[in-house]
Amino acid sequence: MGVFTGTHRNKVDKKGRVSVPKTFRALFEGEAFSGLYVYPSFRQPTLEACPESFMERIVDSIEDAPMFSDEYDDISIIVESAQRLPFDTEGRIVIPDEFRADVQIKDEIAFVGRGRTFQIWAPKIYEEMRKPAFERAKQRGLTLKLRRPSDPSGEG
Repeated sequence: MGVFTGTHRNKVDKKGRVSVPKTFRALFEGEAFSGLYVYPSFRQPTLEACPESFMERIVDSIEDAPMFSDEYDDISIIVESAQRLPFDTEGRIVIPDEFRADVQIKDEIAFVGRGRTFQIWAPKIYEEMRKPAFERAKQRGLTLKLRRPSDPSGEG
């Protein structure tokens, strides 16, 4: 699996279809489901999007919580809320009307790479949220401890 990077804007047509950026679509090759999973973010007015393999990781992680616990019930909302959106022959998806309304998407979408996943935003709201987040990261002097690269042979 590759990495979703960059910010890409595309128009939503009158039927509610939007073309997923080609660089993003390429990362779905080899997935069992030819499309993506989308669910509302808990933290921001955006939609989270991922391939099926990542959704399976989410489900596996949820199953680590004690069954019938509040934690299990609360975090399971991700799966409960998720929608499978298949690609059409031209690489477009149709985002459900209620999802678009919830995050105020009208005629344009910003696809924002987040590494193993990406987000789907109303472009104006994304720009309003991005600037303060960038400033917070600068002010806090955030750093990242890089992991060592994995050994592709599996020997080390």
